[in-house]
Amino acid sequence: MQSLNRLFRPKTIAVIGGGAWCRLVIEQCQKMGFEGTIWPVHPKAEEVAGLPVFKDADSLPEAPDAAFIGVNRFATIEVVRALSARGAGGAVCFASGFLEAAAEDAEGADLQAQLLEAAGGMPFLGPNCYGFINYLDGALLWPDQHGGQRAEKGVALVTQSSNIAINLTMQKRGLPLAYVVTAGNQAQSGIAAIGEALLEDDRVTALGLHIEGFGDLRAFEALAARARELGKPVIALKVGKSAEAQAATVSHTASLAGGDAGAGALLSRLGIPRLDDLPSFLETLKLLHVAGRLPSNRIATISCSGGEASLAADTGHARKVEFPPLNDRQKTNLRAALGPMVALANPLDYHTYIWRDTEAMTKAFSAMMDPQLAMTMLVVDFPRDDRCDASDWECTIQAAIGSREQTGANVGLVATLPELLPEEVAARLMDAGVVPFCGLSEAIAACEAASLPLPEAPAPLLLPTPVVEPDLVPEAEAKWQLSSYGLRTPRSKRAASATNARAVAVDVGFPVVLKGEGVAHKTEAGAVALNLNSGQEVSDAAFNMPAERFLVEEMVTGAVAELLIGVVKDPAHGFVMTLAAGGTLTELMEDSASFLLPASDAEIEAALKSLRVSKLLDGYRGAPAADREAILRAIRAVEAYVMENALGLEEIEINPLLCTPKDAVAADALMRRKY
Repeated sequence: MQSLNRLFRPKTIAVIGGGAWCRLVIEQCQKMGFEGTIWPVHPKAEEVAGLPVFKDADSLPEAPDAAFIGVNRFATIEVVRALSARGAGGAVCFASGFLEAAAEDAEGADLQAQLLEAAGGMPFLGPNCYGFINYLDGALLWPDQHGGQRAEKGVALVTQSSNIAINLTMQKRGLPLAYVVTAGNQAQSGIAAIGEALLEDDRVTALGLHIEGFGDLRAFEALAARARELGKPVIALKVGKSAEAQAATVSHTASLAGGDAGAGALLSRLGIPRLDDLPSFLETLKLLHVAGRLPSNRIATISCSGGEASLAADTGHARKVEFPPLNDRQKTNLRAALGPMVALANPLDYHTYIWRDTEAMTKAFSAMMDPQLAMTMLVVDFPRDDRCDASDWECTIQAAIGSREQTGANVGLVATLPELLPEEVAARLMDAGVVPFCGLSEAIAACEAASLPLPEAPAPLLLPTPVVEPDLVPEAEAKWQLSSYGLRTPRSKRAASATNARAVAVDVGFPVVLKGEGVAHKTEAGAVALNLNSGQEVSDAAFNMPAERFLVEEMVTGAVAELLIGVVKDPAHGFVMTLAAGGTLTELMEDSASFLLPASDAEIEAALKSLRVSKLLDGYRGAPAADREAILRAIRAVEAYVMENALGLEEIEINPLLCTPKDAVAADALMRRKY
């Protein structure tokens, strides 16, 4: 496919079709001062929006850089074919009724295939697509009103939702927008490819993605790699849950890794911070536009209220940010600026002694700023402008800008309530390099996201294989297969009957564990018995189990902790490995971490450290520590099996992995796959 550059930065635009939608595209371009040429195309009209009309695409003076196609779905295919033949730069396909409507209209899928064939190498957005706005050049293939304005540089937004795109243009937060692009049903151009093309524009400072589903995983890897090369940050707001990942509920792993754990693991792997709501999403983009990625998560706030200082501390408590104590330099300079009546701390309540004294406020704010901090935030809520006079707050604006100029530090001004930072004030601050944060919780969420360290460039993802109807592999066979990749398993023998189990136990050596074969949740089903010390105990346990065949294993003792190692194939994101508290603690503790395969050492170590049960692994209250290297070998053994046997594999679960001071033994193994 050709580059998207001509489409997104056109000098000539063709608007094909009639009606209000196409007229609006032309009017929006005219309103924004588009300096290129616009060619309306309609078979019967003589003029549209005051411009002369061409009969069809073949009648145009030359191949357009961009075309908005506002005709029905059947005509869209023929128009795309004609534009492609002429060598057009790209198109927006506005019509719906293609693959996104396949559930209601069987013709939709076929029409989409025809559309792709007609386009050939010509890129297009959609179908079922609202188009895009280029605020840098005033080029709008956009059939509606919007709330943005021209900008010299700014952030780019890509979304799968046209309505959310419209809403984002209406923000009053002082965030300069460079591009807003909707992807439609992504028949050809997906959001990752769109985002990568936008990052190539030197005027784009950061990229925000609103994602409903990922689609082409390799394209997202390419996007992340290019963003890393360009040094431009990318963030995401990922919505929706993965019904495919939740469908497999045979094991604990499926429930732990279900939902959107795979989506979170993918974004983390790619170094794309994930935000949970639109306000935090926009505030993070605002921070990234001004300051870029933050060098650390160490922040400070300064306000004239003890209540705001406490609120800042509590808001940051649940986030991965730190309020470091003041150092000697800060204390000395703050004392000189504020006098002896103010208790010095971070967060800081500087009281109101210096209010209206811009010079003193600038001095105090500058004293708070320090190289140990990644961001210093001044908490200021402005009075509403329809009933109050905000002139008395001018000192805070000037002091914020002045302290930024004096120190060169990253500075933000935060309104605890988003509506209490006027848009014109936000614009002034933004122009001066001060981040105007709308909302305290959103500001701290933005600092957290912007400070997340960029992971090492990941290895290519193990892509999901086709979904199959798997069989439950007998435990003994599952363990045998995994042991050939280095997983330590107990000595064991299979027994064909309850009577045979007694004799087998003697061969294995007491004490033993008896398990009924063919049962997924053995503990819940009463199909496992531990620490059996005689043949009679084995016989009694076997006759009481809901099974006809059995597995007799050595009883592993001395475990200081139990872990779960599981892998689930997520059709949307790849193979998700989950580490969790194992055994009976799996549901009780809800203590898990997930990542995608193949994994780096850093990912595995971070996942293990994030578990609450990791305290047991390290040796809790004088107890011996688990053999960390043995645990890592077990994790890598499961990973190695998955990497070489992915086709047909749906799920693996080791639960528990018995972690002893000298070993890590897979006491139970579940595998579902198709051979």
